[in-house]
Amino acid sequence: MRTIVIAGAVALVVLGFTDHVWWLAAAALLLLYIRYGRSATSASAPGTGTPAAPAPPATYQAYRARRDQQAKWERRYRRERPFEARRQDRGN
Repeated sequence: MRTIVIAGAVALVVLGFTDHVWWLAAAALLLLYIRYGRSATSASAPGTGTPAAPAPPATYQAYRARRDQQAKWERRYRRERPFEARRQDRGN
């Protein structure tokens, strides 16, 4: 995304030698990218496309509740899908 924006800005600057309105367009493009584009891409892990990890729980009780819920989900998954769970344990 960054490469496309920079290439577009360079193209607009080159066009701006004949008409200075293109320079304003290049500045607007860079401003919009800095304001909206970078914050949207930094919300996910770089290169993965997955959302970042959630914030840590505020209290120990919230942590315990989340941990217990996760353990419950993992036990249910192993119970309902024994072959997949066994395959994951082997690392394949």
